[in-house]
Amino acid sequence: MGIRYANNHKSLGLYSMAGVTLRDYQEDAVKRMKIGCILNGGVGSGKSRTAIAYYYTQYGGEVNVPNYVRMINPPDLYIITTAHKRDLFEWEGELANFYMSTDPTVNIYKNKIVVDSWNNIKKYAGVKNSFFIFDEQRLVGYGAWVHSFFKIAAQNKWILLSATPGDTWSDYMAVFIANGFFKNKTDFQKKHVVFNPYTKFPSVLKYVNQGPLIKMRKEILIDMDFKRKTIPHYETLMVKYDRDLYDIVERKRWNIYEKRPIENASEYCYILHRIVNSDPDRLQMIKNLFEVHDKIIIFYNYDYELEILRTLKDLCPNIAEWNGHNHQQIPDTDKWIYLVQYTAGCEGWNCITTDTIIFYSQNYSYKVMQQAAGRIDRVNTPFVDLYYYYLKSSSKIDKAVSAALARKKKFNEKDFCQKFENRPRYEQMALPLSNDDKKTDNIDITKYCEVNSSWSNPLK
Repeated sequence: MGIRYANNHKSLGLYSMAGVTLRDYQEDAVKRMKIGCILNGGVGSGKSRTAIAYYYTQYGGEVNVPNYVRMINPPDLYIITTAHKRDLFEWEGELANFYMSTDPTVNIYKNKIVVDSWNNIKKYAGVKNSFFIFDEQRLVGYGAWVHSFFKIAAQNKWILLSATPGDTWSDYMAVFIANGFFKNKTDFQKKHVVFNPYTKFPSVLKYVNQGPLIKMRKEILIDMDFKRKTIPHYETLMVKYDRDLYDIVERKRWNIYEKRPIENASEYCYILHRIVNSDPDRLQMIKNLFEVHDKIIIFYNYDYELEILRTLKDLCPNIAEWNGHNHQQIPDTDKWIYLVQYTAGCEGWNCITTDTIIFYSQNYSYKVMQQAAGRIDRVNTPFVDLYYYYLKSSSKIDKAVSAALARKKKFNEKDFCQKFENRPRYEQMALPLSNDDKKTDNIDITKYCEVNSSWSNPLK
């Protein structure tokens, strides 16, 4: 129920305030949490509410009681989250359950509550004697965000939230240092990291003396015992791709779109992806799935994929987007398609009005793929069966990305193209098609471009 005020709630008090309720696993996590911990819960487990509940109980509040129990002199609360979550006011919705708000005219307490993005964390480096909730852990590496975090952690109480806390010990380094387990980055690396001596840049070869690290992680990592009611169904749908174009690029390192030699590994992978992901068979597969599912979310990577997906407007007029160009809301209709770019929308929002996600292409990051899948797997979803469709081809690059994700690793373009730098220069290369469209390996580029005007001559 809502709050009923006696004219002026600031001066005359509150009436009929319902108590704060948590699920059993959330209440259990609150009891085990402590300052400096990482609350580890899967996507959709309710980490936001659990984190606010911890803050609430630290200052006299009680959960799962009939009537609301007020906090006693709570400090200012700062919530650092993703820009997407901030812009969607998702945290404000969770704060309302505790009768708190970023709006001082609505907040029943005198403390200040701020919700801002990681991009602005430097603004709060000088804040003292407050409480910080860091949402969606971004403390990987040792950059500007981490240095600001160290300053904040030294002067305030804080907790971290994450669905994917870390794959390597280096991912925990900043949190270990903030908890006082190590003096600094050098201290951590000296005791536990062995670097590869044969690389030009710092590359971790292995970690040593891991016993203390395991103990430290166990001390700060609070797992939420979350039992999902949903049943995910994962289906890989194989689609076609243009093998001839793929072979041209693979064997000749030739940019078929700009008609010039490919310059580096990143461009090489981009061209291969574009050939594979632009095949009409992918779009046809989506059309087939839309005949079965009325409401679908489609995740994609590149702008050229977005242009292809926009043609679905002919199939379904109710199409909305969330990407770097448009921030549109999900349509409120019986049938719709929602196009979401991975980087812009893999986290910070949720949807409980559909049970279907299609991955038009794969992202390089396992964490991003997990976050994206969690957009429909929420605690309050009315669906039991959730459907995830992965569109893949039999191309080498699709297989390589899938293999990396299966190992819960990030796909590495340089590893995939490790022999790229050793390929012959374009002056010595030959295009794979002759004038009569028969494959050959002995055509001179200059002569080929003279005959085929559709190709530009890279030697001129």
